[in-house]
Amino acid sequence: MKLIKLTAISAAVLASTAALAADPVIVVDDNAAVAYEAEPVAVAYEAEPAAYAYNADAGVVRNTTGAVLGGTKTLFQTAINPASVSAEVGTLGYGANIGWSVNEKTELQAGWAGGDAADLFGGDFDADDVNYDVDTDFSNPYLGVQLRPTGNWFTMGAGIIVPDNDIDVRANSEDNNYRINDVDYSADDVGTLQGTIEHRNKLAPYATVGFRPNITNNFGVFGEVGAAYMGKTDANVTATGNTPEATAAAQAAEQELEDKDWLEWFPIVKVGATYRF
Repeated sequence: MKLIKLTAISAAVLASTAALAADPVIVVDDNAAVAYEAEPVAVAYEAEPAAYAYNADAGVVRNTTGAVLGGTKTLFQTAINPASVSAEVGTLGYGANIGWSVNEKTELQAGWAGGDAADLFGGDFDADDVNYDVDTDFSNPYLGVQLRPTGNWFTMGAGIIVPDNDIDVRANSEDNNYRINDVDYSADDVGTLQGTIEHRNKLAPYATVGFRPNITNNFGVFGEVGAAYMGKTDANVTATGNTPEATAAAQAAEQELEDKDWLEWFPIVKVGATYRF
């Protein structure tokens, strides 16, 4: 008899699941009444915070660190979805770069600048008493990082340039004379002094400071100043004259160009515009 009662009650329980969740169930036999209360299952769903939030003040994408290091996006997905692209012009040439935001204060950059940059810094320079006209063919791919240490427009940059720069020079005589290392050489005897300059460093570290204000949520501008350590230079100068004085003038000019300090620490001055995705 007890088995029949229990079977009937079990069938009733299976037929009314909703009642189980809301009300206690009482099982009765001949000797005792036992109450069983079914606990409802609690399921909580918590919305995940957005992986990226645009910071209009800083001009970068927030929370990319989690995406790169194992969040909702893989490193590959982050690499093919950059945060910004920029166009630039400066002493390293004309170029562009792509940026990936690590967090609201840090952005990784990969770019290139090159071409004929001589006209950007006047097309000539002075090495002691000799003025040289310059033609250039620059190629400067670079990898770097842009920091916003105070979270505003002020930036600090650092990285590595892989320079491959061709620099052609031609000396200008003054009053038909070249004065090199305090020695006068007649332009009639020397002819034309011309040559090439090449930096020795195959990797050139650089550092800059600048500003990067935003014009809109997507567009911004920037300016940077700094220097790259290109290392010592190798110069090769020849003279069109066929005289001992011409040979001596060419050798002196080579030495003077290799001692030129600003070619060792190459100035970086650039401006540009940025579009942020």
